[in-house]
Amino acid sequence: MSEGAGMTLTVDTAIAAFTADLPLAVGLSGGADSTALLLAVARKWPGQVYAIHVNHGLQAAAASFEAHCVQVCSTLDVPLVVQHVDGRHASGQSPEDAARQARYQAFDAALAGDPVLAAVKSIALAQHADDQVETMLLALSRGAGVAGLAAMPARWERAGRQWHRPWLRVAGRDVREWLLGTGQPWVEDPSNSDERFTRNRIRAKLLPAVEAVFPAFRDTFGRAASHAAQADELLQEIAHQDLLAIGSPPQIRAVQALTRARQANVLRYWLRLLHQTTPSAAQLSELLDQVAACTTRGHRLRLKVGRGFVVRHGAVLNWCSA
Repeated sequence: MSEGAGMTLTVDTAIAAFTADLPLAVGLSGGADSTALLLAVARKWPGQVYAIHVNHGLQAAAASFEAHCVQVCSTLDVPLVVQHVDGRHASGQSPEDAARQARYQAFDAALAGDPVLAAVKSIALAQHADDQVETMLLALSRGAGVAGLAAMPARWERAGRQWHRPWLRVAGRDVREWLLGTGQPWVEDPSNSDERFTRNRIRAKLLPAVEAVFPAFRDTFGRAASHAAQADELLQEIAHQDLLAIGSPPQIRAVQALTRARQANVLRYWLRLLHQTTPSAAQLSELLDQVAACTTRGHRLRLKVGRGFVVRHGAVLNWCSA
């Protein structure tokens, strides 16, 4: 069973089991989860921990979040780097997705450009088991495939550094109870109670109902996410092999020789890996229909896919942004 599966853990057990290349940076929002994570790792590795706070500037309380992080890091003697970003979302983009992308861009900028963080080898984020379940339920509501149902990994590599989620098998209430026991204060983000956001409605209305029917839902959902992650890993391996066989740009006849399921898998992989775009289910289905219809030289193909178009150039498929 892959990392992230199995029974939920206590905070102390999770931290005892947590290993990372040092020095380590923690993404610190000032909320309970990230404050608990910073406190726990600062105790475990004194002098080897840094903090990064991203100020999105979206709320009147943003300045107080930043001030709280400054105070916490001063108390813990943890160096803090603050990144100010524009977290506003574009038309058609969810506010949560915009904030998430802005946050990762801010982490990248801080790690690349701030001399204080030059030595950092690992980054830890504070999502917990409840966040994992919410992510899976969001994926289900959108009709996601196995990649979406895999939700959040406990460990992955990005830009040459290891990223970790040590709380991913810890219940959110257990994190808060542990933090209450330390006497360390935190700040509450008022947007977390705003039920205009789907994730907040899931947290407030759906999770209590799920727990009433399935008390072990954190464990079972965690195992399901692990199984989905394994399936997605296998699909990526098959897609990599098929892409080597069909070529890049893909040879149409070679694509047609695959089953429809493998065509979908490899073309989705090609678009994401080489063109950083992801087709919708409807776009991918239409693309497969058009590929099947490419039986004569005169058959033209120009189909909107993701952020651009898949076009036919003779015997191959190409992608262009306009």
